[in-house]
Amino acid sequence: MPSPHDTIGPRVSAAIAAAFGDDYRGADPVLRPSQFADLQCNAPLALAKRVGMPPREVASRLVAALDLEGICDRIEVSGPGFVNLTLSDRWIDRAVCEVAADPRLGVPPVEVQRIVIDYSSPNVAKEMHVGHLRTTVVGDALARTLEFLGHEVIRQNHIGDWGTPFGMLIEQLLDVGEGSAQALVLESDPNAFYQAARAQFDDDETFATRSRERVVLLQGGDPETLRLWRALVELSKHYFNRIYALLEVTLTDADLAGESSYNEDLPRVCAELEQAGIAVVSDGALCVFQDEFVGRDGAPLPLIVRKSDGGYGYATTDLAMVRDVVRRLHADRVIYVVGATQALHFRMTWSAARLAGWLPETTTLTHVQIGNVLGPDKKILRTRAGDSLRLMVLVEDAIEAALAVLDEARPDLDPATRHTLARQIGVGAIKYADLSVAHDSEYVFDLARMVSLTGNTGPYLQYAAARIRSIFRSAGRDIATVPGPIEIGEPTERALALALLEFGPVVRTVGAELAPHRLCAYLFELAQTFSAFYEHCPVLKAPTAQLRESRLGLAALTFHVLSTGLGLLGIATPEQM
Repeated sequence: MPSPHDTIGPRVSAAIAAAFGDDYRGADPVLRPSQFADLQCNAPLALAKRVGMPPREVASRLVAALDLEGICDRIEVSGPGFVNLTLSDRWIDRAVCEVAADPRLGVPPVEVQRIVIDYSSPNVAKEMHVGHLRTTVVGDALARTLEFLGHEVIRQNHIGDWGTPFGMLIEQLLDVGEGSAQALVLESDPNAFYQAARAQFDDDETFATRSRERVVLLQGGDPETLRLWRALVELSKHYFNRIYALLEVTLTDADLAGESSYNEDLPRVCAELEQAGIAVVSDGALCVFQDEFVGRDGAPLPLIVRKSDGGYGYATTDLAMVRDVVRRLHADRVIYVVGATQALHFRMTWSAARLAGWLPETTTLTHVQIGNVLGPDKKILRTRAGDSLRLMVLVEDAIEAALAVLDEARPDLDPATRHTLARQIGVGAIKYADLSVAHDSEYVFDLARMVSLTGNTGPYLQYAAARIRSIFRSAGRDIATVPGPIEIGEPTERALALALLEFGPVVRTVGAELAPHRLCAYLFELAQTFSAFYEHCPVLKAPTAQLRESRLGLAALTFHVLSTGLGLLGIATPEQM
């Protein structure tokens, strides 16, 4: 059953065409929430000038042609030309019962696309820091949501596994010994290993010389050097997977696509661009110049695809990736979840790919721009020493903060249960705080607020779901089966039912706009609406058995929508809180 918007919208558009002619077929119904009714149609105000009539007259003619029999109890023209629409309680009953019976909870089908989504992208032998939090969490929520909508989603995790630093990293591995405690630190504290190698490189000229020679061997395909390089990558994968498991992120080793995977393509990319006259040599470097990209001085801005020393940069790798996702993966849509600072780079790269004929108009590329995580000083969140904050430390701190909340709120819990809940709440708290803000916006990291059981937080939503579980435990009923039928009577029942009907359209919007914060806003409002319902409408102590079943049905459906929505965000729904 569609939502009220989806049900009424096409009927309003048809009525506009019937009242004013086929030229107006498909007109926007302009449906909005209203404080005077369930919905307000503002189309008459938008159409008045076009049809040459006063808005109220347009509204009257629209209402005369509008067929909402069995859907609306009242249709009224108000103000300068608004049309207020009040839904029938019986229609709401039927609609919410259909959603309850639908395994997809009213989420409508979509035209299936093959979507490649690139997110997380840490570097080998380097610690994941707070900057990786948003790219990982937002990307994973989008991947989950797009899959739920029915799209074929291909995850890509383009790790930084190539380049000149690997010369010193391999030499450091040889110095400390494979399998040594110093080598295994890559699985827990990669920065320590990297910094040790860096210090050696800076202080020991012999080590630095060996490192430079090792880079040449690596790039030349020396078998032993490649074996050592693969060992470094493997140790880092163990570290990545610890982070992903802790965050309950769906990325796996099968999704890894390192920069190295495009090495063989890079010379071909350059050759094809040069042969087509798209790239030219400038100051020894092979560059693509495009008229629409200029610097602040008005001079052409180059996209460097081969450096003057013969090396390749990010642009070359990204061009190779575009070729790959089109030719091999046959992507309809490619989504890059990357920091906002890369916006110009992507525009230039994609434009060059289109010039080269590698990127057809049928393939859509989107940059989901990620804003910064800020500290209390409104600057990028860092340690007191000014270093990037380690992601593992951030997550562990959130779990500790959640444990402190539980120690105070639920001292009756046994230690094992308390620690399990602390992990679910702590991880859920930082993920929700991240996702509840528009992905291109910055936000201040406030751990105390994030783990709070009140306000617009992940724990508040988890608590709402856990409270519904407790209702069913008290009733001795299985929450997996929705009682019913659901019949609306009280105002708070009605409000809750209407909120539940909007889940499908919200999920569809998240997929279309790539905006997980819209789902967060919806779930928070739903939890608040349920709280008002629970306060005003006794469930287990309802005056009649029929009413008790109906309210249990509303509670169960609310739980399923909350838990499904939280699942799309990658947030667990605890058994209790």
